[in-house]
Amino acid sequence: MKIIESVTEMQAFAREARREGKSIALVPTMGYLHKGHASLMKEGRKRGDILVASIFVNPTQFGPSEDLDSYPRDLARDTAVATGAGVDVIFAPKAGDMYPRGYQTYVNAEELTLPLCGASRPGHFRGVTTVVTKLFNIIKPTVALFGKKDFQQLAVIRHMVADLNMDIEIVGMPIIREDDGLAMSSRNAYLQPEERKNALCLCRALAAARGLFNGGERSAQTLRERVVRLIGEVPGTSIDYADFRNKDTLDAVETADEDTLLALAVRVGKTRLIDNCILGEEN
Repeated sequence: MKIIESVTEMQAFAREARREGKSIALVPTMGYLHKGHASLMKEGRKRGDILVASIFVNPTQFGPSEDLDSYPRDLARDTAVATGAGVDVIFAPKAGDMYPRGYQTYVNAEELTLPLCGASRPGHFRGVTTVVTKLFNIIKPTVALFGKKDFQQLAVIRHMVADLNMDIEIVGMPIIREDDGLAMSSRNAYLQPEERKNALCLCRALAAARGLFNGGERSAQTLRERVVRLIGEVPGTSIDYADFRNKDTLDAVETADEDTLLALAVRVGKTRLIDNCILGEEN
C-alpha cells in the first residue's frame, strides 16, 4: 500500500490511473479508523480498480470551541486497518497543503445544512462540502462511500454532487455498531468507562421509538417524548437534538411514517455523539 501526502503527487497518481482506464473508489475519513470505516473500504474494494482512503482531520469543519486539537490521530493504526480492508492508497495531506496561505474559496450548501447539526455547529457543513469537493478534485473518484451514521452529511453531499453536476456515484453504507448497539465512532475513544455505558441510551432510545412506531404510534411528538424521557433518565447526558425528519428533505414532520428519520445528537459527559434510524427500516 502507498501513502501519499502531497496534493500534487495525489493528482498525478489519479491522472495516470484515469489515463490507464482505471476507476477509483474513495472513502473519505478523518482517521482513527474502526470497523465502520473498514466496512466502507471493503465495499469500495468491490467498486473500483483502485481504492483510495483519505485521512485528513479537516480544520474548516470544526468550530472554535470544538475538538480539533484533541481529535484522535494514529496513522500507524489507520494504516493497519486500511491495509486489512484492501486499500491501495492512503491520501494523508497536511492542512497547509489543503488550505495554503491566502485560501478563500468555499462550497456552501444551503437548506439541508440548516437543521440538526447545522443548527448547533455553524459553519460545520461549509467545511465538509469544501473539503469533500477538494478531495473529489484531487483524487478524481468515480465512486465515493460515506456512512449513514452521519446521515445529514450524506444527504448534503448527495445534494451537492447533483447540484454541481459532479460525475461521481455516492454510496451510503449502513451504520456499524458495537455488540451492545453503540454506533461506532472515532469519538467513542473519549468516553470514560461509566460514560461508555451511559452512551447506550442513544441506541436504546432509537429502539424504543421504533418499537412504538411498529406498535402503531404515528405522532412525532409522542415518539419524541419517549426518546427524551429515556435519554434524560441517564446521568451525565444532555440532548442537542432529538428530531423526526423527512429523510429526503430533512424537513420536520408531525406524523411519522416508514421513511421518517429519527436523528439524535447527545452529549455524554463532554463527548457529543450522533446516531439515527429510519423508522421503517431495520438497522
